[in-house]
Amino acid sequence: MTGPKLNEKSFVAGERSGTKATAKYVRASASKARVVLDLIRGLDVVSADQVLQFTDRHIARDVRKVLASAVANAVNNDDQDAEELFVVACFADEGPTLKRFRPRARGRASRINKRSCHITVIVARMSDDRIAVIQARQERAGGSAGRGRPQTSAASRRARVERSRKKDAPASEAAAIDEATAEAADEQDVVDTTAELAADVETEVAETEAQETAVETDDVETSEEVEEVTEASEGSASDELDEADPTDGAETSGEAEKN
Repeated sequence: MTGPKLNEKSFVAGERSGTKATAKYVRASASKARVVLDLIRGLDVVSADQVLQFTDRHIARDVRKVLASAVANAVNNDDQDAEELFVVACFADEGPTLKRFRPRARGRASRINKRSCHITVIVARMSDDRIAVIQARQERAGGSAGRGRPQTSAASRRARVERSRKKDAPASEAAAIDEATAEAADEQDVVDTTAELAADVETEVAETEAQETAVETDDVETSEEVEEVTEASEGSASDELDEADPTDGAETSGEAEKN
């Protein structure tokens, strides 16, 4: 009877700890694959996929494919939710080695070992407490990962853009309201200024008309006064002439008699 598979986090013989996927005969050494697998062990599948996406090692591409296959197996075969899975175990076993030779100096030859490995990734459902923590973190971040497989870079970028737009929406709405208020205030100022100018023009026109009327009245009164003065002067002159004529006649008759 075989014992429990401790590398798969199975501590009871015959018990399966999660859903696994294996890539066999990968043309890379197991030591190189283990360096990358140590980065994602224990992480949730979304974080593990992001780590593998930005890992600058060629073997990370193969490990990412194995991780996506394990998540797909858990969703399709075990009816698991992709958002509730994490990497419970991952390891790389040595595969067959291809032995090749390269000619060297003095008729000798050196051996080249072309190694291969078998990569295994096991995913399982997280505990309820950890799921609650991750969901709360995703709600604070403003979204959750896609279902079925780890979130891609395009989906992550779209989520970040949506969160940025949601954050900027209140500011843009406030700016639009302020702009509309400013435009309305400017229009009201223009209307008020136009009304004030019209009132000033009407006032100036009324004052001008009043001044013209007053000038005309003064001219009429002045002409009447001039006519009255003229008539009075002419009357006084005629009276003086009338008064002076009898005297002159008497003097003339007297002088005639003397002659």
